[in-house]
Amino acid sequence: MKILLAVDASKFSEAAVASLAAQFRTEGTEVRVLHVVEPAVITEPPQMSPGYYPEVESQIPQARELVDRVAKTLSAAGFQVTTSVATGDARSIILKDAAEWQADLIVLGSHGRRGLEHFFLGSVSEVIARHARCSVQIVRIPKAG
Repeated sequence: MKILLAVDASKFSEAAVASLAAQFRTEGTEVRVLHVVEPAVITEPPQMSPGYYPEVESQIPQARELVDRVAKTLSAAGFQVTTSVATGDARSIILKDAAEWQADLIVLGSHGRRGLEHFFLGSVSEVIARHARCSVQIVRIPKAG
């Protein structure tokens, strides 16, 4: 089984990592840990090369540390793990990467945004669930009651 694990530096991604490690057998399971560094503006000005976002270059080392840390955790549990850091729109890149890698499952955490925050920031997990060519598992953290 090939699982694409999309992570960010949030407690929601930590929950997704824990959920994946607890649910799936390590034998025959490949995990690709993906983090997408999103620029403040997704569309490039016409004078810039497509895909060039100078404002995010300083974020790439932290992104690599994040995927390496997650990979180390999953490797220690016995999974076969690869990592990837990309720059651009998270929704598009996750869907494209999953299709190109031929993932059987995408696992990601949900931030649980509502109202205006959901309207302005959107929901990555919602878009992935609607448009992925494979199964999607969205891990949520229960609200403290």
